[in-house]
Amino acid sequence: MNKVILMGRLTRDPEVRYSTSGDNQLAIARYTLAVDRRFRRDGDQQTADFIRCVAFGRGGEFAEKYFHQGTKIVVEGRIQTGSYQNKEGQTVYTTEVVVENQEFAESKAAAEQNHNYQPQEAAPTAPAGDGFMNIPDSVDDSGLPFNF
Repeated sequence: MNKVILMGRLTRDPEVRYSTSGDNQLAIARYTLAVDRRFRRDGDQQTADFIRCVAFGRGGEFAEKYFHQGTKIVVEGRIQTGSYQNKEGQTVYTTEVVVENQEFAESKAAAEQNHNYQPQEAAPTAPAGDGFMNIPDSVDDSGLPFNF
């Protein structure tokens, strides 16, 4: 079973594109969630994982209309992995959540207070023990085979 549920804040406004297939247009919204991760080493420290998400169709339209930087949301979906060759010929591996359901996780008043949320983005690191790597939003993904 491939199922994931995340709660976090948008690091910036969603990036929305529309693909055209015949007479139909499909909204594709991409955004990154900063999801808190707590761990104990030398005390109680908190950091965040930056998880890329993509919502299609009505979900993409909803994200475009209502989601903004700092909005706290809950996302339900599935993990999708892929890879592509970058300009230097190196294989780049990608991981993102394909959104099946998304909703607000705080009141409108609280969301307005957090509209200018600025997460502290971590630099890319080597894979952790779980095999995942943090990849910043600055990575050019225009050459991805599944990029619309």
